[in-house]
Amino acid sequence: MPLPQRPHRPTRSRAWRLACAGVLLGLLAACGSSHDARQPGQMQITLLGLNDFHGNLAAAGEAPRPVPAGGAATLATLVARLKAEHPNTAVVAAGDLIGASPLVSSQFLDEPTIEALNLVGLDFASTGNHEYDQGWQELTRMQEGGCERYTSKVPCRLGHRFEGARFRYLAANTRRDDGSTLFTPTAVKFFEHGGARIGVGFIGLTLKETPRMVRPSGVQGLAFTDEADAANAQIPALRAQGADVIVALIHQGGESRAALQDTSCKGLTGDILPIVQRLSSAVDVVISGHTHQAYLCDYTRIDPARPLLLTSAGLYGTLLTEIDLTVDTASGRVITHAARQHIVHAGADGDAPDPAVQALIERYAAAAPLASAPAGRLAASASRALLPNGESVLGRIVADALLTATRAPEAGGAQIAFMNSGGVRADLVPGAGSQVSYGQVYAVQPFGNTLMTLTLSGAQLQALLEQQWNSGSNTLDHPRILQVSSGFSYVWNRAAPAGQRASDLRLDGQPIVAERDYRIGVQSYLGTGGDNFSVFTQGRDVVGGGLDVDALADWLRLESASAPMALPLQARITVR
Repeated sequence: MPLPQRPHRPTRSRAWRLACAGVLLGLLAACGSSHDARQPGQMQITLLGLNDFHGNLAAAGEAPRPVPAGGAATLATLVARLKAEHPNTAVVAAGDLIGASPLVSSQFLDEPTIEALNLVGLDFASTGNHEYDQGWQELTRMQEGGCERYTSKVPCRLGHRFEGARFRYLAANTRRDDGSTLFTPTAVKFFEHGGARIGVGFIGLTLKETPRMVRPSGVQGLAFTDEADAANAQIPALRAQGADVIVALIHQGGESRAALQDTSCKGLTGDILPIVQRLSSAVDVVISGHTHQAYLCDYTRIDPARPLLLTSAGLYGTLLTEIDLTVDTASGRVITHAARQHIVHAGADGDAPDPAVQALIERYAAAAPLASAPAGRLAASASRALLPNGESVLGRIVADALLTATRAPEAGGAQIAFMNSGGVRADLVPGAGSQVSYGQVYAVQPFGNTLMTLTLSGAQLQALLEQQWNSGSNTLDHPRILQVSSGFSYVWNRAAPAGQRASDLRLDGQPIVAERDYRIGVQSYLGTGGDNFSVFTQGRDVVGGGLDVDALADWLRLESASAPMALPLQARITVR
């Protein structure tokens, strides 16, 4: 099928061309900014992209960095500086701006993050799976504003009506039962210079696997369709609205071995690639996310027939991607493209924080004193990084906390506890005196899940473990290994046939019996089938409990009452 044609652009007058040619003679005023006037008949357009911000209003991250990076106030200053240097600029994002956020944002239902991004000057964003953590109704409130309550938390706690996002969420592949999209699927931003007008069209997309990654109730009544099909279907309408340049904002991504500023696509892998390969060749830029990886890929290195840029800015607002497009104003086509990553340098040698954004953050932080309250002591840093067997040190701690909180008869009588690795969101790094704060604990488990205890048979436990490698998007190449509590152990064999990869299941050294019942402690995300673990939904005699974050804080306090808690270093899962 022929591609939709770009709208016709009238040829510029001879007088206009002569005026632009006068740049070399010093007539810069006749041609506008130096960025647009370097070549007659060309316009430079800049896109500033970010993704997976996750409410990180202050500089924070998963591991020590060579320089302090991140923070919304520093990001705002960097964006303002780059916009001053590049007058034809759009600021866009590829999802997960909110959700899985630190306490200073999530305690206020991520209202502070939306307000901060308003001040940063964000124009458009796709939704990510974490935008649906509190349900699509609450996400709609994030867009439209107001104080209607859709969750257990109270909105508008600082006393003013929540304004909502000034930027627009775009959702081309998120559809309601009636076929309409949850948010408008696309948007066009126009840039004008010297009589030329160029439209940049944006398509918002999130990964089609979103329903498998959030609570079922959070996306009830929504369908997430194929990303490439949804994007391609929007291009004719964007052309009709005057879009010359097409940009896809997609919350799906990949991984790369290339250096930070390397655009060679070296070692690029991941779920984003099959999607890009099926996109119309009319797409000029793909700004991606989800994997928390930073990469710049000039896609012609992979497929010369697709001369697009594919980028991701990592996570937590530590990087900002600058994409520079030179567009022929007569044809509306991109002539050249380039991209680079900017570190959002939050240190003394970096950009000064924007005063308005900094004041907003401090206002919310002052209203959240619980963040600094002590929550126990830890002998050393506990990492969430996965070990070769799929466990993590911090994952073991969280699973043990779940077991402790659900073990008492009145709490459900749990014998084994499981935790999804993706739900452990930050490392736990003790400060002075080995102390960790409640705010740090909250960063580890920020979703507000509640505890559940349920009954599964030994046979169901076997089936549950097999779902780590064989259920939906859980595959042998991309497994989701559950974190397990102390006392439970098993062996897994990658080479074994499907359905037989987990073996030698034991509880306190005794074999798990297929016909016997066992009480299992989990949090509500897993308990309702999250991460493709549908066996949990077969659980019987369900008993509810408190918040998972409180269970972790209580466990840390209990274990460090007399001395800092030692790290659990003994493996519970054996790989053969």
